[in-house]
Amino acid sequence: MDNQTLIAIVSIIIAGLTIAIGGIGPALGQGKSIAAALSALAQQPDASPTITRTLFVGLAMVESVAIYCFVVAMIVLFANPFWNYTVAQISGG
Repeated sequence: MDNQTLIAIVSIIIAGLTIAIGGIGPALGQGKSIAAALSALAQQPDASPTITRTLFVGLAMVESVAIYCFVVAMIVLFANPFWNYTVAQISGG
């Protein structure tokens, strides 16, 4: 197995793990925050605009973690610096 094939295989595995781990954490956090918001809305229905607004801001912050993981996975797959280094080493040497 040559270096290019090894880098391609490792890149695909790492991208998959990044998406898997980076997706499950925010999903659990969003579920927990929605459950807490619904509990707060049930106890204090008068505060629903404040709770809802805070919930949506918090969900956006939690979702940004999943988006960052997606961006890292895309960089590993399509703009991998190790790939260019290996190609340069093979063609130069």
